[in-house]
Amino acid sequence: MGSLARALETFFIGHGMAMATDQVERLAAGRRQRRIDAVPENLRPSVEAFADFMMHSRERARRAGTRPRSDATVEAALAILRDLARFLASGRGKQDWALTDVHDVEAFLAGSPKARKRRLVVLGQFFRFARSRKIVLVDPSHGLTARGPSGFTGATLTLDQQRVLFRRWTTGPAVHPHEALLGMLALLHGASSREVKMLQTADLDPHARTTQLGDRPHPVPLDPASWAVLERCLAHREAQRTGNPHVMVTRQTKSGQGLASTAYVSHLLDACGFPPRMIRCTRLLDLVDTMDPKLVAAALGMDSEATMIYLADHVDAGRLPER
Repeated sequence: MGSLARALETFFIGHGMAMATDQVERLAAGRRQRRIDAVPENLRPSVEAFADFMMHSRERARRAGTRPRSDATVEAALAILRDLARFLASGRGKQDWALTDVHDVEAFLAGSPKARKRRLVVLGQFFRFARSRKIVLVDPSHGLTARGPSGFTGATLTLDQQRVLFRRWTTGPAVHPHEALLGMLALLHGASSREVKMLQTADLDPHARTTQLGDRPHPVPLDPASWAVLERCLAHREAQRTGNPHVMVTRQTKSGQGLASTAYVSHLLDACGFPPRMIRCTRLLDLVDTMDPKLVAAALGMDSEATMIYLADHVDAGRLPER
C-alpha cells in the first residue's frame, strides 16, 4: 500500500465512510511465512504447526479479553526456531526434532549469550508443544536456566564521546533534525526511542519549555540546547505540511496519523556510530550512581527494580581506605 492509499484509508476511516483494510494482517502473515520458509524442509512442518498454534492461541486470548501475542512476538519466536533448525541441520547434522538433546540446545544458546533468556522461553514453549503432539518424546530444554549476571553489563559512552555527540547535535548543520532530537533527549534526559517517537505537539509547553515524555508523571523541563533541537524538529515538521500530531514525522507518516516506524527510529543514529540504547543507558547509569535509584525511577516513570540493575557492582580503588 502506497502513501496515497494510506492517506485515503485514514481519511475515509476517520470520517466513518469505510472500514479498515487487512493490510497490516497480510503484511504480518507474509513475514511469518518467510520465516517458516527459511526453516530446513525436514524440520519445517513442526514449525508451521507451532505457528498455527500460536495464532489460534492469540484468537482465544482476544475472545477471552486477555493479552494476546503481538505480531512482533510471534515473528520473533519463529525467527528463533528458524535459527535453531538451521543450527541443528547444518551444525549438528540432525534432520528430526526428535533427535534434539540438551547438548544441542546448550550449544545453540551459547552462540548468543545475551539472548539466552528470550531464546530459552521460546524453546520451552515450542518443545512443550512438540511433546504434546508426539513430535518429541522429551523436552530437551527442560531444566535449563537463564543464567547470567542480573546487573547492567552493556557498553556506555566515555565523557569525551558524550562531548563529541553533544557538539554534533547542537552545532552540526548537516545533521537531520530527527537524529538530533532523539540523540539529545536520550543523552541528557534518558529518553527511550519509544518516548521520542510518541511525542506529540500537544505534549509541548512553549512558555515553560517543558514536554511530556511517555509515562513520566511530571513534565520534563528542557535545557536551552534541547529546546533548540526540538524547535529545529518542529520547523522540519512544519515544512512537510502535515496533519500528523507527532513531532517526528516521516515521508511515510506525514499523510496519516501514525507513529514513525520502529525500523526508522532504530537506524536514526547510525550516522553518529552509537545506538540509542547505549546513549540512554549512559545517562541512566550516571543518574542512578549519583542519585537515589528510587527517585530516578519515580522521575522517569520506571519500576523501582528496573533502575537497580544500573547500580555499580564494584568500588573504585581510590575510594578504598589505605591499609
